[in-house]
Amino acid sequence: MANFDDIKKANESINPMNIKGKDYAPVNERIKAFRMVYPNGTILTEIVKDDDVKIIMKATIYGDKELLATGTAEEVRGSSNINRTSALENCETSAVGRALGLAGFGIDTSVASYEEVENAKLRAEGAKLATSTEKAGFIASANAKGLDYHEILERVG
Repeated sequence: MANFDDIKKANESINPMNIKGKDYAPVNERIKAFRMVYPNGTILTEIVKDDDVKIIMKATIYGDKELLATGTAEEVRGSSNINRTSALENCETSAVGRALGLAGFGIDTSVASYEEVENAKLRAEGAKLATSTEKAGFIASANAKGLDYHEILERVG
């Protein structure tokens, strides 16, 4: 079983990305740090929900044999360029990243994904976040008109 110092040393090897002035530990870096501490550890993923609108994934992280953490993620199909073609894979990666963060890997920078951080900022500023159904409707409408979802968001602000 690993101790705090083992995880701290592995975290020091993480090469964070700077996104809008904030350091973020990419999931691939969290996985490498995890493998440094638990070379025989296990990362399991499971589809909780998968329909035409959204995907919910759960990731479970085991050390040698002990449960370390679980994490979940939700992605709306078509809500970004990556989610137009790879929503399932993106959701799985997010769930794994959250679970690894909750297990202590990459938390020196952030447990949350970039999108979660941005949504939290909007909530703090009092902005109303759309429901999943509202988002899906907006995205479908924008896609039908050939508009880029992120470009629209940047323009409206």
